[in-house]
Amino acid sequence: MLAELFVSEGYDVEVAYDGHRGLHLGLGRRHQVMVIDRMLPGIDGLDLLKRLRRVGVTARVLVLTALGELGDRVTGLDSGADDYLVKPFEVDELLARVRALHRRDLADAEVLPLGDGDGQLDLRRHEVRLADGSRIELSPREFGLLHALADGPKRVHDRSHLRERVFPDTSAESIVDTYVYYLRRKLGRGVVRTVRGRGYRMGSL
Repeated sequence: MLAELFVSEGYDVEVAYDGHRGLHLGLGRRHQVMVIDRMLPGIDGLDLLKRLRRVGVTARVLVLTALGELGDRVTGLDSGADDYLVKPFEVDELLARVRALHRRDLADAEVLPLGDGDGQLDLRRHEVRLADGSRIELSPREFGLLHALADGPKRVHDRSHLRERVFPDTSAESIVDTYVYYLRRKLGRGVVRTVRGRGYRMGSL
């Protein structure tokens, strides 16, 4: 019902019926607003939200729940939610809250320079803006890795540091190499430089 409602309002909508699917969609694609039910099967809605926030997913999040006590609302907001709506709710209020979150997402765009000023990383939209005005969308994990490198553009980042910051849900440092490959495939081989025996550093587009 909610998916049909949002589509009728002009939104592009993806639906996850359990927390595992929600995690897969949240990590694999860029979303501006997420509406997360707190009582999801598989992975609880707040646990899902915490996992997404830990890896740098910055989408605006509205939590829907039947748990409306003050402590429940505080827990939801502390878990990374931007808004919290208790069931039962009025459809008009839900739509108004989603519109407000969407406006905040558009208004809060920030950029970080990449390389030698030949590109920018849009911190809200998970995009790379090139000098010619074109944009390249990144997955949340691609974004997280590029963000980590761009935060210290002159520093060499070892694989262990990058794995802990961007991929805390795995102990395999080889995942860093995999996502360096993905970034190079999207942005060119020069975007990430390999420092043999030490790790990676920011290159240029």
